[in-house]
Amino acid sequence: MGKTVIVTGANGMIGNAVARAFVRAGWTAFGLVRKESAVEALAADEIRPLLGSPSDLCFLEKLHATTKTLDVIVSVTEDLNNYLPHFEDTMNLIRTLSVTSNQEGTRPLVLFTSGCKDYGMSSSLHGSPGLEPHTEESPIKAPEMLRPRAENAPKVFEYPELFDGAVLRPTTIYGLSGSYYGILFDFAEEAAKGGILIFSAPPTSILHGCHVDDCAEAYVALAEHEDRQAVAGQCFNISGRQYETLEHVANSLVKEYDISGGVKFVESTPNDAVELDNLVIKFPQWVSSDKIRKLTGWEDKRPLFTEGVHVYRASFEALAARGDQNVARTRGMVQMLRTQKGPSSRSA
Repeated sequence: MGKTVIVTGANGMIGNAVARAFVRAGWTAFGLVRKESAVEALAADEIRPLLGSPSDLCFLEKLHATTKTLDVIVSVTEDLNNYLPHFEDTMNLIRTLSVTSNQEGTRPLVLFTSGCKDYGMSSSLHGSPGLEPHTEESPIKAPEMLRPRAENAPKVFEYPELFDGAVLRPTTIYGLSGSYYGILFDFAEEAAKGGILIFSAPPTSILHGCHVDDCAEAYVALAEHEDRQAVAGQCFNISGRQYETLEHVANSLVKEYDISGGVKFVESTPNDAVELDNLVIKFPQWVSSDKIRKLTGWEDKRPLFTEGVHVYRASFEALAARGDQNVARTRGMVQMLRTQKGPSSRSA
C-alpha cells in the first residue's frame, strides 16, 4: 500500500487540499468527514472516505480492515465555539490511531493544525520603522476567541511514547473557495453597485496569505522530510513568499470589478462591516515561513492574491454557483456576525 495518511476534516478547505496533495505525492490518503454528502467528492479525488468524527470512532473498523498502520496523521479540524471538548476528542482519536499503528510497527507523525493568528497582530503597519515578521519564536498573543487553540495545540508534544508531533500555523489562505479572502469578492461585487469600495482600515495594513494548494504542499514536505527528528517537537509557520498591503489588494479589486469611484480608506465607524474587518482587514500580520523553507525546501509557487485576482475570483464564483460547502460556511459566518453587530455598510 505504500505510505499512508489520514486527514481529519478532509472536506474542509485546508483539509481537502492537504488530502489531495498527499494523493498527488503517491500516498494512500484516507479522509475523515462527518457528512455522507462529502463522501462522493472525496472518492472523486481518489481520497478514501471515512464517515465519522473525532467524537464518533465508528469508522475505525473500516479503516483497520484496510490498514492498521499510519505513517502520518493530519488534524485539520477545530470548533472555536466549543474548542476544548473537540480538541480532547481529537487527541483521543490521535492516541487511538497511534496505539494501533505502533502495535503494527509504525510510529506516526502527527501534523496538528493551529494558525498564525495565535501570535496576535503585527505591532506595525507596512513602512513602519522596526517592522518585523512573526516567527515560531514569537510570543503567543492570541485574541480571546483563539486563545484555547493557541494554548492547547502544543499539547500534541506530550505523547512522545506514541507519536512524533508538529504544530503547523498557516496564515489566512486564498484560492479555490477562498476562505476569508472569498469575502473580499462578495464585498467588492456589492461595492461595485454603489460605485465605491470603502475600507475602514489604513491602506498600509498588512495582509499575508498563502494559496491553499501551496499550503497543502507544505504538509507533504514535512511528512516526507528525511530527518523525522528535525520535524518532531517543532512548530512551523506556513505563509506566502511576501505579504501584500490593503492598498494593493483594494486596487486589484477596483480594477477587477471596474468600481468607478475607486477605493476610499476611512476611520472605523459603528456601522462599518465589522465582520470583514475582524476576520481579514483589521488583523495585520506579517509571518515568516523561513523555518520550513530552510528545512524542507518547500516554496509557494502560485501567484499572490493581487497577481491572480481574476483567476481566483472565477474559481470562487464557480464553486459558489455549485453550492460549495466551504463558501457557504464562510458566508454563513459573515451573516451571523452581521446579525450580531447590526446593519453594516455595503463595503468593507
